[in-house]
Amino acid sequence: MDVNFQFDWQAAIASIPYLLDGIPWTLIISFGGLAIGFVIGIVFGLLRISPLWLLRWPAVAYIEIFRGTPVLVQVLFIFYGLPQIIGGPIDAVTAGIAAIALNAGAYISEIVRGGVQSIEKGQREAALSLGLSRAQAFRYVIWPQALRRMIPALGNQGIVSIKDTSLFSVIGVGELVRQGQIYIATTFTALEVYFMVAMLYLAITLSLSFALRLLERRGLVGQ
Repeated sequence: MDVNFQFDWQAAIASIPYLLDGIPWTLIISFGGLAIGFVIGIVFGLLRISPLWLLRWPAVAYIEIFRGTPVLVQVLFIFYGLPQIIGGPIDAVTAGIAAIALNAGAYISEIVRGGVQSIEKGQREAALSLGLSRAQAFRYVIWPQALRRMIPALGNQGIVSIKDTSLFSVIGVGELVRQGQIYIATTFTALEVYFMVAMLYLAITLSLSFALRLLERRGLVGQ
């Protein structure tokens, strides 16, 4: 079989301005969803370690459901299935943010649980012995240390969520992959365009990884 193919760098470079239009939506959906997911994660992460089963088991159910099902299925359910329940349409961007928030929230819940439980019990007991209430001991002693330990894992979850937005082209969100699909439909340069899509995703995730390493070097995360 005679294969005579050359990568068209000119076509790849020409696609960049069009692909860049998808980056704002990629960032809005990923970071918007992560912000909401962080709040969800704190709430359900703390419920997860509650001694009261009435609080703990609903948190366990939420975490297992959203960690055990694909984010693609979740966004399809929100975009196509949920409107049948609420009786009205849901915007594609809203569905994407909700899917990232719920999916990331489940993983962040476990990160929060692990971070809080990693703090030695002796520190809590020492804080109580100094006259702090349980809430004050958690707010001023336990949580600040736990948060520092959680940052690397939270950063990794951020990278995962950014990459997950590539799945949302199936509901018409104009993020990077969707922009690439539209451009390919008129230029027939799939290899070059998807190569550039991959490079743009890599640039975003490497930037986040660099920021995390910078925090680690400055001693702002970890132990």
